[in-house]
Parts: sequence; structure tokens; C-alpha cells
Amino acid sequence: MKVEILGKTEKFDVQKHIIANIRDLINLKNLEPGDKLPAERVLAEKFEVSRSNVREAIQKLELYGLLKSIPQSGTFIANIGVIAMNGMIKDILRLEDPDFKSLVETRILLELKTVRLAALRRTDEDLKKLKATIDAYSKKVLNGKDAVQEDLLFHLAIAKASGNSSMNTFMLIITPQIITNFEKYHVCDKNLAQKGIEEHQAIYDAIEMKDPQLAKQKMKDHFSELYQYCYKD
Repeated sequence: MKVEILGKTEKFDVQKHIIANIRDLINLKNLEPGDKLPAERVLAEKFEVSRSNVREAIQKLELYGLLKSIPQSGTFIANIGVIAMNGMIKDILRLEDPDFKSLVETRILLELKTVRLAALRRTDEDLKKLKATIDAYSKKVLNGKDAVQEDLLFHLAIAKASGNSSMNTFMLIITPQIITNFEKYHVCDKNLAQKGIEEHQAIYDAIEMKDPQLAKQKMKDHFSELYQYCYKD
């Protein structure tokens, strides 16, 4: 799994561009609730953007209940009238790009919930995926390389293990924006990265033991530096 990185402003503008084009496509084709949208590949070519950009825009519209993706079937218009849909998309397009502090604060609140659910619901397959991300992160850090993506992929794996599709979608939406700003705001350094190896393992151990309270506490410990960043004022 790879998280695509774009500049924050560029990424936000591309997403708005895609959402506006999806709205126009729905209106032009007179699509109704239950109708299927063209495939991601087709939309990407039509809008001249990457498939990952299209996927993220669709995920955002799913989050607002305007679209519904069904595995192996495609993406469909949700059960909502055209007038209501156009109004909601208009509001979505007016939303401002959240600042980095807000994103991190949201991530902290979200992950304290997802790690508890992961400890309660995780499967053996989830543990394998979590272990793989820990190994990838450790390898990068021990070789002196930047491991921001590997760090966040570990947290995405926890969201997946939570079994809550909405929380997982939220993480997928905010994670790329957080990645693009870590270096800019100097949130991560080499000492924290080294410490992160032990902290990731502690979180993993709590999830493996199915101990939600311990998992939440270990996640709090892991976020101690981010807490200081968000609540220093």
C-alpha cells in the first residue's frame, strides 16, 4: 500500500475539481439514486487526474452519504434527490482546507477510538498486516531513512483492524494531508523515529492481547509529542 503525496493546496484543489466534475456528470447524464458512476479509470481519464485522486474524492462523497461503493460492483448514487445532492456538494466545495494543527488534533481523537476497537475486533490477518508495517518502519529507521509513510501506514492498518469503515475512511482522507506537512512543521525527528519502534511494538502487543484500555494508553504515550504540539497554547 502506498500513499500518494501532493502539495497540500494542490491536493485540495484537485479534489474540489473532481467533486465538481462528478456533480456535473450526474446532472448532465440525469443520473438518479441507484445509478452507477463510470469506473475510476474512466473518470480519471475524463478529468485528467490520477485514479488515486478520483478514489479519494469518491471516498469523501461517500463520507457525506452521497455515493456508495460496492466491492466488485462499482460506485453508485446514494438514495438522495438531485436538488439535495447539488446543495450538499455546493457546501462541500465551500469547505476550507483544514490547517495542520486541526488535522493532527482530529487524528489523535480518531486514533484513540480506532485502537480500542482494533484491540476488540482484530483478526489474525490484521495482526500480520500490522507486523508487516512495523517491520517496514523499523527497517527504514534503523537504516537512517525517512519513515513517515511507514509510520502512518501502521496507523492506517490499525484503522482497518478496527472494523469500522467510516473511521477507516476518515483516516484515508486525512493521512495524505498529514504526511505532506510533517517535515514542514518539524513534528518528526530522528530521535522520535527511533522511539517510535518501541512504541509501535507496545501498541501492537496490546492489540494482540485484546486489551483495549492498554492499547488506548499506549497510543496516548505514542502521541505525547503531538499532544504537546496541539495543546501547547
